[in-house]
Amino acid sequence: MTKIHELRGNTNGVTVDGRIAEKGATARIESRYGSRALSKAVLEDNTGRVILNLFGPQVGMVKAGDFIRVENGFTKLFQGMIELNVGSRGKITVLSEH
Repeated sequence: MTKIHELRGNTNGVTVDGRIAEKGATARIESRYGSRALSKAVLEDNTGRVILNLFGPQVGMVKAGDFIRVENGFTKLFQGMIELNVGSRGKITVLSEH
């Protein structure tokens, strides 16, 4: 299990637990996979905060206040900031709802 302060850019196989502190509005974007829903959330634990990108069905899986686990996620650097993504090989589990 990784703590948020330990996250680095461009890392695969990340598992992290945290609380959804904030969840942004849903936008539609065009990607190489077609039109998809995107929402940016802030995931936090007792060591820090990170942007969590939610795509497609992931957008409706979580809400602010939920405690979740991201398994087999990956990080990317975007505009100098670390962002956490779930991707097709990853999984989000809601451990407790707000």
